[in-house]
Amino acid sequence: MNSISEQEVLQFRQETKGTANLTHFNNAGASLPPDEVLTTMINYLEAEATMGGYEAEAMYQPELLRTYDLIAQLINADSDEIAILESASAAWMIAFNGIAFSKGDEIITCEMEYVTNLIGFLHVQKRDGICIKVIPNDEYGNFSLPALEEAISPKTKLLAITHIASGTGGMMPIAAIGAIARKYGILYLLDACQSAGQVPIDVKEIGCDMLSVTGRKYLRAPRGTGFLFVRKEIRDQLRLTAIDGFNAEWVTTTAYKLRDDGRRFELYEKNRALTLGLGRAVAYALHIGVDRIWTRIQLLSASLRQNLETIDGVTLHDTGKQKCGIVTFSIEGITPQEIKIKLAAKKINVSVAMAKSTLYYMDKNQLTSVVRASVHYYNTEEEIDGLCAAVLEISKLLP
Repeated sequence: MNSISEQEVLQFRQETKGTANLTHFNNAGASLPPDEVLTTMINYLEAEATMGGYEAEAMYQPELLRTYDLIAQLINADSDEIAILESASAAWMIAFNGIAFSKGDEIITCEMEYVTNLIGFLHVQKRDGICIKVIPNDEYGNFSLPALEEAISPKTKLLAITHIASGTGGMMPIAAIGAIARKYGILYLLDACQSAGQVPIDVKEIGCDMLSVTGRKYLRAPRGTGFLFVRKEIRDQLRLTAIDGFNAEWVTTTAYKLRDDGRRFELYEKNRALTLGLGRAVAYALHIGVDRIWTRIQLLSASLRQNLETIDGVTLHDTGKQKCGIVTFSIEGITPQEIKIKLAAKKINVSVAMAKSTLYYMDKNQLTSVVRASVHYYNTEEEIDGLCAAVLEISKLLP
């Protein structure tokens, strides 16, 4: 596979002003955007300010519509299966809350499920009396496909899976799960919040019915962006929680008809500058090639794990056969919050993954929080060396 060269990395860093002043290992929170994403949004806002909001939208209409095509290309979908929204959580909730649950229906999920999704399950359980089944990972941190198939019953309504958890680098076998969902004719909702832009995503290969994504993480798009994929064959199965004159394309005084594309899940008013920023970020990733991005992220994250393992007092918390760009660890005798503060003083950005973000997983492993260092293709081996040197220095400060 054609990997990203060091010369290309230098170019990407020159096109990303944030890399000049800090080391950013918080890409699973929000990546540093390419400069052209920022310029795209500023130019649009200037157009709004000088010619009017509706007039600017009309002038930029081809670029706004092209964003749907770019997203479709990114995940191998059709552009009429895409809705652009403000976050992965908004996208996930629109899909999940669109499903008509009845008392006794079952949702099957994994121990890596994100807090927002867990809250959604609990809310529907309280409201409609549904049952939640959690498939635990095995002793090595791998998802059990036999256990999933054994848990399926005639009452199973939905498989809801998070591809990459917020608080660990392990990954779910999403295509194999999709094959099981198709085998039993069960709806399959995939949270790809941490994976889109990091890992190649092909919704046809995965076999998911719905997929939610944020822009701000590995896609390097602005905050306040995201999208939802809904397979057109199941579109009419989802109820809408909000309808306006945009997603109802035909209206009389006594009736209306919903749009016959993915944009039926959108409302009229949204930030057009952010939509353009999202489109430019997706185009940037496609130009590099997500397969090449994924290769470099795997190399960098493996290097980081290997270096951290050599430091006394450091414990890695990533499990499972396949791992991603998220690297989680702790240092004995010092809290993750303190580690984050000490690294920030050296202009190294990491984040702290709290227990509530992936509650099933963290409770099972008796963790309250961990340090999360998440690499991207524009990071370098020198930055990894700098992070590990800083971690070593912190560990030596302990009595």
